[in-house]
Amino acid sequence: MSLIAVTFVVLFSLIAIIYLTSKLKLNAFVSLFLVSLFLAVTVLPDTDILKTLKDGFGTTMASIGFLIIFGAIVAIVMDKSGGALSIANYIYSKTGKDKAPAAMGLTGFIAGLPIFCDSGYIILSGLAKSFSAKTKISMPFIAAVMGCSLFAVHCLVPTHPGALAASESMKVNMGYFILAGILFAIPGALVAYFWIKFMTQGKGYKPYHADENEEVSVDKLPSVTLSLLPIVMPLILIAVSSLLKIFEFKDQNLILKIVHTLGQPVWALLIGVICSLFLLKNKKINELNEVFESAIEKAGPILIITAAGGMFGLLIKETGIGTEAGKILGDKGLGLLIPFIIAAFLKTAQGSSTVAIITAASFVEPMLVSLGLSSELGRLFATLAMGAGSMVVSHANDSYFWVVTKFSEIDTDVSLKVYTSATLVMGITVFICIWLVSLCVI
Repeated sequence: MSLIAVTFVVLFSLIAIIYLTSKLKLNAFVSLFLVSLFLAVTVLPDTDILKTLKDGFGTTMASIGFLIIFGAIVAIVMDKSGGALSIANYIYSKTGKDKAPAAMGLTGFIAGLPIFCDSGYIILSGLAKSFSAKTKISMPFIAAVMGCSLFAVHCLVPTHPGALAASESMKVNMGYFILAGILFAIPGALVAYFWIKFMTQGKGYKPYHADENEEVSVDKLPSVTLSLLPIVMPLILIAVSSLLKIFEFKDQNLILKIVHTLGQPVWALLIGVICSLFLLKNKKINELNEVFESAIEKAGPILIITAAGGMFGLLIKETGIGTEAGKILGDKGLGLLIPFIIAAFLKTAQGSSTVAIITAASFVEPMLVSLGLSSELGRLFATLAMGAGSMVVSHANDSYFWVVTKFSEIDTDVSLKVYTSATLVMGITVFICIWLVSLCVI
């Protein structure tokens, strides 16, 4: 099949996924599987189609399965034990009523490291309403700030499925990616805060109605130190291992071997799980089984959809279109702009940040040499650029948009004006920061 024909079929496949998931509301896994099968039969008829589908699905599942399950356990425990609320209340106590939106932003940022943005928002939405009612600050302001802070971390830090799968596909060092992702998420969250403040000032938006507000009980919450442990411990282990590798302290003795072993993401997150279990007052088998079963139920759909996205991505890679596109675009000097634009287009069109960054990675990885991004740092910055692109934009075809809107009880048009516009500004700002830093280090 000619390159033009292959390009047409791949583009048709992308449009088909967007149409099936956004317009027809067909299940994401079913959509990805059907389109992947169509793409394989059409473009790769001479290959073992079933093997290719299984390889794409299985490889992705193998690389991120444990991480997503362990992450889900931490998230469930943080919710069930009140650990997330403990962190939020501590931050609020230090910032005061006048800085409630900033407190919610910081809470979202920290809680979002181990918790998926939709789960995090659901967990913290009651606290956001409480803050709005107490401080008389408009609900759209507080809701959008918290939503964007959770979203920034979700798109850029590989404790989340999209960034995690993309890092595996792009062969990026996990430790470097976590550190860089957190650092670049900071300007994203900050610019979102100031943009939202600008968009809500003088607009007459109202605070959450005090009569309807349910106070958050803080009497029986775990300590903030214990609550932070499941979040901070895995990050420290991974970061220390990566820093030691930078300074070429590898497996020179038993202690370093242990540090590097515990710094592997799976082991580090498993330790986070163990730390999280101390938050539970009731540690009987029945209670623990309830947590584990809830986590598995939570992780299951995410695992399946993410693996299906990896399957679709492998098929796109096998078509060779990414390599050919890289040859054409590599001479244009576009560099990091290409990964960003591809991810942004996919995100805006079909809604899922996870699907957007995984699919973008399958396009971009074969282009890296042509784009001048084949070095270790080049791969890292290309993946970060796709993370920034996967923020642009969260609107009506994104399930997270509806979580923010409905759980905050704000009007859809207000959410589009405030929250959606903030995700656009946030994504562009993060990309500019990534691009400027890349000029100095790549």
